[in-house]
Amino acid sequence: MNKLTQTVQSGDWKAEKHVPVIHVDKKDDGFKVCAIVGEEIEHPNTFEHHIAWLKVFFQPEDSKFPIEVASYQAAAHGEGEVFTKPHAHAYVKTTKPGTVYALSYCNIHGLWENAQEVK
Repeated sequence: MNKLTQTVQSGDWKAEKHVPVIHVDKKDDGFKVCAIVGEEIEHPNTFEHHIAWLKVFFQPEDSKFPIEVASYQAAAHGEGEVFTKPHAHAYVKTTKPGTVYALSYCNIHGLWENAQEVK
């Protein structure tokens, strides 16, 4: 039996429009995180082809499991010429180092991930 993790794809976000881009801005008491799909190469946002959701997790260095810290759910795909772009933002209050993970879902091309360490 296959595992869900075997279906997750990754790549270079500068060349692949499905990979979430992660921006981390370190602060004294934590960090700001922003995950974006389609920053360098814009992803289509139509009813037929869109990013349905985007999740951001933080896993502290000494923790077994990641914690969901931000989420985006697609809201508009051109209805009345209104579109939403997949962005998820959070301010994470922690002094612990760890890893930020971003996971996105394209309704045609499946699951995509990226990760970035936070020191």
